[in-house]
Amino acid sequence: MIETTLWHPVAQPQDIAQAPVPVRLLERDLVLWRDGQGQLQAFADQCPHRGARLSLGSVHAGRLECPYHGWQFEGSGQCVQVPALPQFTPPASNCAVRYAVQEAYGLVWVRLAEGEAALPAFEAEGDARLRKLNCGPYDVAASAPRIIENFLDMSHFGFVHEGWLGTREATAIEDYRVEPLPTGLRATGCKAWQPQSNLHSTQPAQVEYTYEVTAPYAALLTKVPEAGTTAVQDWRESIGLFICPLTPETSRVWFRLAVADFESSDEKLQAFQHTIFTQDQPVLESQRPQRLPLDLRAELHTAADKASSAYRRFLRSSGITFGVC
Repeated sequence: MIETTLWHPVAQPQDIAQAPVPVRLLERDLVLWRDGQGQLQAFADQCPHRGARLSLGSVHAGRLECPYHGWQFEGSGQCVQVPALPQFTPPASNCAVRYAVQEAYGLVWVRLAEGEAALPAFEAEGDARLRKLNCGPYDVAASAPRIIENFLDMSHFGFVHEGWLGTREATAIEDYRVEPLPTGLRATGCKAWQPQSNLHSTQPAQVEYTYEVTAPYAALLTKVPEAGTTAVQDWRESIGLFICPLTPETSRVWFRLAVADFESSDEKLQAFQHTIFTQDQPVLESQRPQRLPLDLRAELHTAADKASSAYRRFLRSSGITFGVC
């Protein structure tokens, strides 16, 4: 399936130190570990000898050791030692299943099959005027596409985020523009009246949003409140949403924040995003079906939903099958 050719976030680099770490992706069990050069490696969490979980093992002299019979594997995946046969040289066929892995945006990314897709873009990463930090992970009983669609949706602000990103007295959504992109879509001219649009809001403000779907399970928003409504001059922020699809109906979620604030603590900045997402989470987990319906006739739509409708069309045209119905 096409999802295996995409890069997916699975962990944070700082969580992989001396011991192997189990993770899950697209219903597959993987193990992350660091070799003798400190390089990240991603293997199937299954020893090719008798199927034991390699994540229950340990790392010795830069090799991953199986907990069952002590077989040792190098970063290439090749078995180089079988303790029961000290003089035995394992052939090339004695190897663990290895996957492509890399670090970016403060996360570990894995690709299960060869493909041409690049990492989801996060344009703010190279902007020295913005501070970057992550928020999460959150384990959510909802499909990755349901979570992306919620991220694109402004008409829930006055209800789910009342007093924060919206108010019941100002729920009308002005018309906005949606254009297709090879990676998904871009929505511009999106506006919302918000009592507290960010951590440094000093008064309610009209906020302009730009949304971009940067991969089937990744999205980005940029928000700019009207001038004079924040304690930080020229405030702007970008928020990347990166999702690991664990199963078709469960996900692990991270947010990448890029903000014009170098004074507040990480904890304070993360707390605002935490508040917003934990307001979303119970609603997301209540949706039925948990998988996102791609048949536009399965649920009702209005002009206010045209970004999410475009997202569904993109998923269908891309051949995405994981997390949808």
